[in-house]
Amino acid sequence: MIEALPESRQSYKSGSKEVIRMNHDAKHAGNIVLLRGGTLWLIVALILAWCLVTMKLGVPLINSIFQDFDRLLQAHIDFLLMTALILGIYAAKVPLQWHVRWPIVIGAFTNSSLFLLMSIFPILNTPSQGLFPDAFRLFTMVSITITTYGFGMASIIIFRSTFEKPSSA
Repeated sequence: MIEALPESRQSYKSGSKEVIRMNHDAKHAGNIVLLRGGTLWLIVALILAWCLVTMKLGVPLINSIFQDFDRLLQAHIDFLLMTALILGIYAAKVPLQWHVRWPIVIGAFTNSSLFLLMSIFPILNTPSQGLFPDAFRLFTMVSITITTYGFGMASIIIFRSTFEKPSSA
């Protein structure tokens, strides 16, 4: 049975453990997708860090997947950067519309994955013709557009919120 608890939390029994669920809207300003996305991209960055280490150690499986160490490093750093940006926007606790939140999370992944794809497929590093390079260029442009819209709109909304007068209770 779920009972209401103070501080917008709910708990329920699951076996012998008590599980606490947070009320997403009250505590997270409706931006729970940012928290989930940021933590997922941090996990991806940690996995890529291990891939970097094992690539330097010459582990055959990792070296057969990733061809370009520098691009893999760029992907790792970009996932970390996007995680920091997402969590920073989340920390502002300014409610954002769904059409701003989702492009942030999706764009952060697609933008960082561009470097990951270039690490796996080195042909993407040099401009060339063909279906795969053309699809990659399209993916790049869509990714940059989505990312720019999400982060740009969030920045504008957060900036504008700093000029609002606090409501008195």
